[in-house]
Formats: sequence, structure tokens, C-alpha cells
Amino acid sequence: MQRTPGPRFEIIDGLLLVTPLPDGPHAEVLTDVMLACLNAGLDDDAGTVLQKVALWLPTGPEDYAIPDLCVVDTDIDAHMVENNCYDPSCFRMVLEVTAENPNLDLGVKVPAYAAAGIPTYVIVDRTHQRLHVLTDPARDGYTVHHVHAPGEIVALPDSIGAKVALDVAAILKAGRPKKAG
Repeated sequence: MQRTPGPRFEIIDGLLLVTPLPDGPHAEVLTDVMLACLNAGLDDDAGTVLQKVALWLPTGPEDYAIPDLCVVDTDIDAHMVENNCYDPSCFRMVLEVTAENPNLDLGVKVPAYAAAGIPTYVIVDRTHQRLHVLTDPARDGYTVHHVHAPGEIVALPDSIGAKVALDVAAILKAGRPKKAG
């Protein structure tokens, strides 16, 4: 970690994952989703929307993930496990925005977040221009997986604490790299 400043390091199922620094459009997606959550009332008693909070995973003794964005209970501080990682029981939703390797978010992280019991996992798939909403965690994955395309408005599950709707086209447009010049 000291030789490569900036990337995110995670350990999932014993695998060390290294994610490069996100680009500007990645951050724009997070801002847009965070604003949608806040405008829907996800703040204070309804829950809290945060970025880059470490989540302790049950997949191994040192396993943890750092989702791009999460919705958590307001008492998250009471759920610190160790090493700045929090117990998954206080997470209502995690969201990942794909980077260069979408297989990490679409593959490796799916069973890990399900094993942790995260009720809702949202993936903004910039590579394939889709938004995935996974719910109902089971032992090795999620039992419900909806894929949404541009043109759809997606209502996130009420279990996150508010009625949040995402415009798939707008979210994916925010995530597209901007042309220089």
C-alpha cells in the first residue's frame, strides 16, 4: 500500500483486490446517487449515506470490502469491529461503480456481500451500461437480481429507509468518460 498511493485495497475470500484511483465520472455517479438518497430523506433518523466505509466480511478472518457508497444505520459508530471496519449488520445497502475490471463488482463481491447479509447491492456497470439491483441475500449470492437499462427509473427497496428513485440513463451518463478538448 505504501508503494502505490491512492488505490483501494480489499481482502475478499482471502484474495487481495487492488482497485485503481477512481476517475472523475466515477465520482460523479457517487455524487448523483448520494444526492438522490439525501433528497429522498436518507439522513439522520432514516439512515446515513456514506462513501468508502470498510465493511467486515464473514468470508475470512481478515476479509473486508470498501464499497463505493453505502446506506447505514445512524448508529454505525456502535458497530465498529476493528481496523476501522464495521459489522455488516448496520449496512442497508452497498453500491459499487465498476472500474476497469467489472468482474470484481459483478462477480467476486456478489457472494461476499450476500454472505455478509447486505440486504441490497447496487452495481452501476459502466462497461455494459446497465444498473444492477440485487436483493434477498442467500448463502452464496442474491436470490433476486434485476438488470436495468437506460430509459428506466428504478425504485430502490424501501428497506434502505426512504423511497429513492434512480434515473438509469442519467446515472450511466454521469459515469461515461468525458472527451478531452
